[in-house]
Amino acid sequence: MEPMFDAHRPAAAFDHDSTLVLALETSGKAWDLGAVVPGVNRRPKKHFEPRAVKEILAQVDKLKGDAVRAGRTVTRVVLTYEAGRDGFWLARYLSGLGIEVHIMQPSSVAVERKGRRAKTDKLDLDMLLGAFLCWLRGEPRACTMVRAPSVEEEDGRLPGRSRDDLVKDRLAIENRIGNLLCLHGITDFRPRLKKATEKLETLRTFAGDAIPPKMLDELRRLMALHRLLTEQIAAIETARDQVVTEANPDRIEKMIQLLVQICGLGIETATILVREVFCRPFKDRRALAGFVGITGTPFQSGGTDRELGISKAGRPRVRGILQQLAWRWPRHQPGSILSKWFIERTGNVKGRLRNVMAVALARKLLVALWRYVDTGVLPEGVRLAVA
Repeated sequence: MEPMFDAHRPAAAFDHDSTLVLALETSGKAWDLGAVVPGVNRRPKKHFEPRAVKEILAQVDKLKGDAVRAGRTVTRVVLTYEAGRDGFWLARYLSGLGIEVHIMQPSSVAVERKGRRAKTDKLDLDMLLGAFLCWLRGEPRACTMVRAPSVEEEDGRLPGRSRDDLVKDRLAIENRIGNLLCLHGITDFRPRLKKATEKLETLRTFAGDAIPPKMLDELRRLMALHRLLTEQIAAIETARDQVVTEANPDRIEKMIQLLVQICGLGIETATILVREVFCRPFKDRRALAGFVGITGTPFQSGGTDRELGISKAGRPRVRGILQQLAWRWPRHQPGSILSKWFIERTGNVKGRLRNVMAVALARKLLVALWRYVDTGVLPEGVRLAVA
């Protein structure tokens, strides 16, 4: 089983005399390395070209030599950098060389609240190194780390995310086509129909005239792009659906197959929940809900005590899928204990209260389905789809 990941606490105690602490500030034009060397009072900094990993490793060996000359022996090398455009390849590569790498969530680093604050690469590096030292000492809420996924896990999430982008691009093209046709009073054209391309050639304006030639050329180009996007979406969905009939599924595919068996839970919902959420290890249900961003955010100061709503952390697509599942769950699973819980508290009530309770139901569904794919125990009252 994969070891539990804790974003707030290090796995090992921090020893100043034997630990070389490194912080790497990355950008597209330059990388800066800062260090806390055992036995050395100063904090050396070094400037590198982007992705100059060999030079960085040589600098690490030099810093180890500085520690030895100061009468210390480095037995542990820890490095941090902020999650960003470079992703997780650096963490995986350095971890293979014996360097302990922790990826910091950029938004978790505390900054000064002045109206205007100085910001340079040097100051950012000092801030990153200071937050990392606090995290290594186990100070609460110093910063939050991000779990580095494996190559296979990261690759498995790519088709679903690509599909979301393709769907958005196709919708943008459909809106563009609709706006162009609306300029001439045409509002009944549907690009997704099979014979939409043939119908485009026969369209007439509101006055009965032919569409202007240059606009017709633009519409043809847009329809060609629309067909290409539709074919790519269909290819991704075909590969996605094959997981359901896989004879020798792996751990991830097995979880998807378990979820698809539940009535009212489709293949797209199951795939997103497993690939984006359930494939990761979580300490408990609170960590799970916090990762998805459907936990409350209390605001308490002096005599003020109120809720600011859910945190909305993580990917919005996951919360959207959960919200859609919560609304259709009572209809497809009327005998479920969660459906009864929702109906008892809402009844015929409409408006904001029902929406709030739907979010609560989504959180309960998330936890129940997580336990189901982990233990194989079906939630109480849930019925499976007929094969």
